[in-house]
Amino acid sequence: MDELIAALHSLLPADSVITDPVRLRTYECDGLTYHRATPGVVVLPETAEQIARVVRLCNDFGVPFVARGSGTGLSGGALPREDGVLVVTAKMRRILEIDLPNRRAVVEPGVTNLAITEAVRDQGYYYAPDPSSQQVCSIGGNVAENSGGAHCLKYGFTVNHVEACEIVTPEGDLVTLDRMDPGYDLLGAFIGSEGTLGIATKITVRLSRTPEAVTTVLAAFESIEQGGQAVSAIIGAGIVPAAIEMMDALSIEAAEAAVACAYPAGAGAVLIVELDGPAAEVEQQFARLREICSAAFELRVAAGPAERAAIWKGRKSAFAAVGRISPAYIVQDGVVPRTSLPAVLAAIDRLSREHRIRVANVFHAGDGNLHPLVLFDDGTPGEGERAEVVSGAILDLCIEHGGSITGEHGVGVDKSRYMPRMFGADDLDTMQLVRCAFDPRGLSNPGKVFPTPRLCGEVPGVRKGVHPLVESGKAEQF
Repeated sequence: MDELIAALHSLLPADSVITDPVRLRTYECDGLTYHRATPGVVVLPETAEQIARVVRLCNDFGVPFVARGSGTGLSGGALPREDGVLVVTAKMRRILEIDLPNRRAVVEPGVTNLAITEAVRDQGYYYAPDPSSQQVCSIGGNVAENSGGAHCLKYGFTVNHVEACEIVTPEGDLVTLDRMDPGYDLLGAFIGSEGTLGIATKITVRLSRTPEAVTTVLAAFESIEQGGQAVSAIIGAGIVPAAIEMMDALSIEAAEAAVACAYPAGAGAVLIVELDGPAAEVEQQFARLREICSAAFELRVAAGPAERAAIWKGRKSAFAAVGRISPAYIVQDGVVPRTSLPAVLAAIDRLSREHRIRVANVFHAGDGNLHPLVLFDDGTPGEGERAEVVSGAILDLCIEHGGSITGEHGVGVDKSRYMPRMFGADDLDTMQLVRCAFDPRGLSNPGKVFPTPRLCGEVPGVRKGVHPLVESGKAEQF
């Protein structure tokens, strides 16, 4: 490491290489603070060429590296290596090009999600993916995790809004992956790969036209079961809102304490539904929505942008808000079919009571993407362990009901041990073969996504003998 750090100092300005132990602690975790590690060294490059040179140095010295954007991730995907280099792209925050006729913008990875919309809003455009952390999360991180947000029900995830990426490969080459390239969809493979296939250095995103009309509705129900029935009825009626979000009583309590969102008092659950599109269509959908939500004891309709922002304020702050009611928490990201929501939420409630661990539920109700916040006091012996048990059991519930362990936060280090519960050994090895094709030395964000290091010359995991694809001649093991 000493030799590598000396080489990094010769490559980058002095203030772009951090070795001071106190400053290194700044980067010891991402938004999921449950997992921590102090990086061996942090670098803050300002150009793609500098990132490429840093990665080539890591290859020369056989040192692993991890990319980090704004550090808002919620799966430990940017958890650093104590024996490695943390490559922070926060200084690369230029919007390089805006091409409105072709509805595209080219940005550096450190540009924040919301900054793109702010740059084109006055011209009648916006960038559709909208994670709750959009004011601070970076586009580079969104690409790594394939982030979604409240409006992904109608508009899709990051992968649906990225046209091209310039990347530094794990071996230090600077290449461009373009949606228009013939052959395999390498761009699609790269988006959501959680930093294991390289580092994005320039991203071309798709811009969307601002809808003609937007109607935002807050419906307050006495119970979460009533809210769930309304969600099923909305989708069953053929309405596809831009967003359908739900919060339970505990998450409402947290949001109220944090941002004074003024949601209806006594609500067991609130449902936020946003309709957008042509004015006539939105008006018709709203009339039907009002009928469907007849069980709500209060229905609020935003009269303009300010009231719309006020309705979203509590939901957007939900994750951070639980810090007002709990010293620590684990946020999960499981997915279940919409029809399974009532059964899964009831089971989560049973787990909470059985293990004496509170769970606040916030979720994208429209597509069944749950975000249970498992609350605990890390100063109380054994409570963190009980929270881990509840957290894992929730993911098991999602799998049992035909869902997934992640919808948009990624696997990272937090959920990697649950991958074998969804996939068999052959499935995991096949995924690893893709990783090996990009990163034969296993230096790019190692220890993430997969439960054990396998193939690529790494320490063998469960498998004994030759992988079937290698034996059949369909793949090569490096």
